[in-house]
Amino acid sequence: MTLERDIERYLVKRAREARGEVRKVQWIARRNAPDRFLMLPHKPGVWIEVKNPETIRTFPANAHERAQQREHIRMRQLGQIVKVVGTIAQVDELFA
Repeated sequence: MTLERDIERYLVKRAREARGEVRKVQWIARRNAPDRFLMLPHKPGVWIEVKNPETIRTFPANAHERAQQREHIRMRQLGQIVKVVGTIAQVDELFA
C-alpha cells in the first residue's frame, strides 16, 4: 500500500531529476495550507497538497479537508497554482 510519505518522497525524487526543488512548508498562525512548494526550471512554482491514494479518492471528505480546500481556493483566487496529489501518476503529471 502506498502511503502519503511515499508520494512525498517520489515528488522530491522527481523534482531532483528535473533539476528542481521541493520545499516542505510550515505555516505560522495559518492552518490548512499546502504541504509542499515545487519549483522547476522555467515554470511557475506550484503549491502541493499531498494525500495518500485512499484519501485522494474522496477529497474533501471531512471538515479538515473542506477547510484545506477553502484555503486552496483562496490561494488560487490570488493567482497561486495549487494541486492536490495522491498517486504516483498525479505526481508525474506535474512534470509533463
